[in-house]
Amino acid sequence: MGLETADFIVIGGGIAGASAAYELREMGKVILLEKENLPGYHSTGRSSAIFQKGYNKGDPLINILVTASEDFLHNPPKDFTPHTLLTPRALIHIAAADNQNILDDLHENLSAINVQSDFIDGQAAIRLLPILAADYQTRALREQGTADMDVNALHAGYLHGLKASGGTIITEANVTGLTRKKNHWQVASTKGLFQAPTIVNAAGSWVDQVAQMAGISPINIRPLRRTVIMVTLPEGLSCAQWPLVMNPAEGYYFKPDSGKILMTPGDEQLALPCNIQPEEIDIAYGAHYLEQATNLTVAKIDRSWAGLRNRVADGHPVVGFDPEAEGFFWLAGQGGYGIKTAPAMARISASLISGHGLPQDMLALGLQEEQISIRRLK
Repeated sequence: MGLETADFIVIGGGIAGASAAYELREMGKVILLEKENLPGYHSTGRSSAIFQKGYNKGDPLINILVTASEDFLHNPPKDFTPHTLLTPRALIHIAAADNQNILDDLHENLSAINVQSDFIDGQAAIRLLPILAADYQTRALREQGTADMDVNALHAGYLHGLKASGGTIITEANVTGLTRKKNHWQVASTKGLFQAPTIVNAAGSWVDQVAQMAGISPINIRPLRRTVIMVTLPEGLSCAQWPLVMNPAEGYYFKPDSGKILMTPGDEQLALPCNIQPEEIDIAYGAHYLEQATNLTVAKIDRSWAGLRNRVADGHPVVGFDPEAEGFFWLAGQGGYGIKTAPAMARISASLISGHGLPQDMLALGLQEEQISIRRLK
């Protein structure tokens, strides 16, 4: 195999790498390297993404990134996808009768970032969710502007757009070495040698391993296991119009999905980068929380899986050129919100790589580069 050259090599074909490659395609030739046989296998492909501006109890920084992604998700470019990326879905936050103050705190947090929410009484909550358990019928907090996301359509749109513009996607290309030679990075992989002046490290749980190959200090990424279960409803019960339900105290949420209930217990157990599988205890917690919040009895788990959420210590994304190595660009740490913020993060990446700083619309929203820069960690 010869040495294949490009202007940009993106390592990792999940939503972070795919979206960044898409935005870079008009700036030069892009090669995307994915170590699995299918891009997005580990985290993106296992996500049940929700469009929510009040993510993480109203985190202001993530709110900016979601807000800056909204227009793209509502109005993607022509020929990006034939599918609707966002489908409105009501969201209610619930809390037990003796823990109502957590809803008041959340309401304040959402108001502080201009996310509309309102309290509804128990009867209104039951109309939205007829199976709501009695202990959660005091009231609920309804968050506005939420939607289901078509993760596959968004990811496929990015990959299609990259290929349509002449970009290259190479699967089963496990990176085995990174060397800086003059003004280029040379990437050794199981699919051959590649060379480019700029490397985008979007390898998810493996970003520190990629950095180590390049002789660059890590950002101490934390891969966190998140479990999901699917539960079949009793015959005759339809959930299509039910809301997404979140419990800010326990951290779990559940929602309708293909006629069943998708539920996560909100677990975040530190794990090694791998093809992660669910643990029985977390599956049991998911069933327990669903029974606690509703009048359902979970007799059987229809399906279960797990994915990895990748975060650094402060829970905010890491994007920018490494101060230790020319041409080595980090795009990491978007665990739990990477899909809903992908359009914004991809535009940030392309803008920083081109030397133009943060996009103006995000500066206007109050984003500061030091909030997301690799330099805060080094």
